[in-house]
Amino acid sequence: MAETALSLARDYLFPFLMEVGNIIRGVPKDVDDMKNELERIQAIIHDADRVAAAGDDTTRVEVKAKVKLLIEAAFSMEDVIDEYVIHQEQEPRDPGCAAFPCHPADLIETLMLRDTHKIQDVKSRVRAFNKSSERKSDFRIQPFLEKERSSSGGNQTTTLEKIRKAPLYMEEAQIVGFEEPRDELVGWLIKGRAERTVISVVGMGGLGKTTLAKKVFDKKEVIGFFDCYAWTTVSQSYTVDGLLRDILQKFYKQKNVDPPQIISTMQGDSLIDEVRNYLRQKRYVVVFDDVWAVKFWDEIEFATLDSQNGSRIIMTTRDMKVAECCKKSSFVKIHELKPLSPTQSWELFCKKAFQFEFNGYCPAELEQISSEIVEKCEGLPLALVVIAGLLSCKGCRVDEWEEFSQNMQINELGSITKILSFSYYDLPPHLKSCLLYFGIYPEDYEIKSKRLIQQWIAEGFVKEEEGKTLEKVAEGYLKELIDRSLVQVSSLSIDGKVRGCRVHDLTHEMILKKCEDLRFCGGVHDESALSGIPRRLSIETSFIDLTCSSERSPVRSLFVFEEDQSQEFATTLSKYNLLKVLDFDDFYLFDFPENFGNLIHLKYLRISDYSQIKSIPKSIAKLRNLESLVLRGCYDVEIPEEMSKLRKLRHLEVGSMRLTQLKVGIGCMTSLQTLSVLELYDDDDDVELIRGLGRLTQMRKLGLTGVRKKHESSLWSSISKMKYLESVELQYEDEIFNLELNTAPLMLRKLNLSHFKTLPEWIAKLQKLVKCTLKFHLLTEDTIESLKDLPNLLYLLLEFSNCESLHFQNGGFPKLMDLRLSFMYSLNSIYIDKGALSSLKSLKLKHMPSLNAVPSGIQHLKELQVFEVAQMTGEFETNIAPIEGPEHPAIHNVPLVKIISKDHTSRTIHHATRKKS
Repeated sequence: MAETALSLARDYLFPFLMEVGNIIRGVPKDVDDMKNELERIQAIIHDADRVAAAGDDTTRVEVKAKVKLLIEAAFSMEDVIDEYVIHQEQEPRDPGCAAFPCHPADLIETLMLRDTHKIQDVKSRVRAFNKSSERKSDFRIQPFLEKERSSSGGNQTTTLEKIRKAPLYMEEAQIVGFEEPRDELVGWLIKGRAERTVISVVGMGGLGKTTLAKKVFDKKEVIGFFDCYAWTTVSQSYTVDGLLRDILQKFYKQKNVDPPQIISTMQGDSLIDEVRNYLRQKRYVVVFDDVWAVKFWDEIEFATLDSQNGSRIIMTTRDMKVAECCKKSSFVKIHELKPLSPTQSWELFCKKAFQFEFNGYCPAELEQISSEIVEKCEGLPLALVVIAGLLSCKGCRVDEWEEFSQNMQINELGSITKILSFSYYDLPPHLKSCLLYFGIYPEDYEIKSKRLIQQWIAEGFVKEEEGKTLEKVAEGYLKELIDRSLVQVSSLSIDGKVRGCRVHDLTHEMILKKCEDLRFCGGVHDESALSGIPRRLSIETSFIDLTCSSERSPVRSLFVFEEDQSQEFATTLSKYNLLKVLDFDDFYLFDFPENFGNLIHLKYLRISDYSQIKSIPKSIAKLRNLESLVLRGCYDVEIPEEMSKLRKLRHLEVGSMRLTQLKVGIGCMTSLQTLSVLELYDDDDDVELIRGLGRLTQMRKLGLTGVRKKHESSLWSSISKMKYLESVELQYEDEIFNLELNTAPLMLRKLNLSHFKTLPEWIAKLQKLVKCTLKFHLLTEDTIESLKDLPNLLYLLLEFSNCESLHFQNGGFPKLMDLRLSFMYSLNSIYIDKGALSSLKSLKLKHMPSLNAVPSGIQHLKELQVFEVAQMTGEFETNIAPIEGPEHPAIHNVPLVKIISKDHTSRTIHHATRKKS
């Protein structure tokens, strides 16, 4: 927090005050003095927290007290800036000016009356900090600073670059010590008693309970054994209704159907009955990860039906009492996870610390010091992975490793969170702030990377780098946190990019402690927690009256994860006029409050998922600093023409929106990178609107629905000017037409086209295309020919109503991993030559009433892992049935074969380990 404020002061406040100082006598010296004092602090604030944790009790108290002074000074500095901006917004000014005035002399009197005393206050606080910190060596800061400077050379940079190329998550071969417990748990799952059995994995935090359960859950013989399966994280702040809804949604997702809307409103016994009815006569496995409460099984038991068919429950917990409690009503198997043996600990440590330069083996000169470090980790896999990941960035200097080991004091290893702190201390300042941001989110919360990155940018954590957008720079930040084993990847896109991420619960605990010490952010669990509010606030409960205070809130970022706050809370936003980030999750909001226009500092606004907003007020024009506006679950939203004044807006994402009123102003929003989903209509205003899109040359993602013939010329002209375009989705309304561009969008990675007459010729030039969805009326041989040589195509979905036969030729689609063919009513045959689709891992066929045989040549697909068919004919299902089915031999080597019938029931009909060729 202090570092962020210092950066803000350096970049914005000082230049402005110096300009004013040329006019106001005395101010230049005050400003210059404050700048010099703050610059003296900036060298030590980066290490002060580390020194406080590593030093003795006296040092810890003294340094933390001094850091507190600095934080208070930083808060005062931020107040000076933000309150001045508010005043500026209330004054008439040149619309071309930014947050600070073009002519400072016009407001000298205001500055003298309102802000000068605050500058003096900041000076006093900063001087107080520096005066007590003049002898930095007393707090052992200087050695750390010298080490930082000496280690910033080539070796460390080279090592870090190698780490960045490593996988984003641990592969099977990198996991140590879980082979026996994994096999034991698999046996408990697919063998043994017919009664519903609760399998509990018990152990202290950091032992790898979740990792073990996930490896078991993901095994093909486990998934194939059960009719349905679900994984849900419980944590400490669960609700039974929330868990049951989550399980049901995952069950329906497996069938590729949307869950009934009534589920979202069900509660209590009715929700339990819904789960029981769904599970009736089905063999299921459900994982409840991270269970804390002993009462949990009593609350969840009645929903988990026992049909005497081999169903299983897996629970991971730190508390043996949680596992024992299940014995009152169920057969229970308990696996108590133990720390790794010294041999296993050494193996895991070396695999992580030396995986890049020494093939997982420790060099001789580091064996002794490495052995000492491994011993201090006491067999805890999480600690071993985190510390080894940190040391892998250090190079191989023995003195650096010895210094690291000396600072790992024995008494600190009693708390894994303190071990994790070593990775935090080693982060550069900008990554510290990025990591602390995970403390805003609830425990075990999966954060979409796009959402997180936009919030980091809004907070000012991301610094510009030449040749890169801020979003690309932030992606690098996230990847570095992953490579340092501080952030976990929870989901990946088809091309390996991070879609979702989270932090381990122990890392989360460490982050929360740092957030408390630095007043970076805080969570509100009851009204008493509202006292001493930090600058970032996370609300996770509905039992708080946030409307009780009439005072203006100092909060800069507000996250609400409780839907019950909703409309009533939205009306109190007037006292939160310093907000920069506002995120409502699962929020019921029926109207866009007019007082949103008072949030002039706001840079990020997200409202999701249950809102029914249909229009945005004209007061949105006041949010001149807004960079991201995300309205998930909102459809047919009318966007006012005043929106065109938001020249800094980079991302506009709405379920669907009308921009007709922006037909003239849309071209002024030249910072836009994301515009999705824009709904077009059959009028001339939309033609003019589309012409304006051609000025948005920074566009990366564009989504349009309702495209018509009359839009064709203007649309292709505009798209041709978007040279950075990476994702395009175009859906037709009622006409079929051609798509011909003057210039192919060569940066395109994702393409989704619906109901165009023919495939555009330029598609064969899209060398970067990764994901392609085509829903056409006509398919010709040229369609497959145009696509088959695309070098990076990984995902392809085809829907063609007139196609009778498909032929995949030798050498075609060399990297394609996922092929989906749907709603081809006339298709009666598929031919796959040997050598075609050589990388294909998943083949899915859906609703093809004329197809009764598996693709000819499917046996040539040596990498195929999944063959799934949905809503096919009864004859097709009969033909691929085990033993009797005449087509079954062609697919007997495919590990997972799955049928989803027309009634949406699913079954696995074949499950085997592919034989090595």
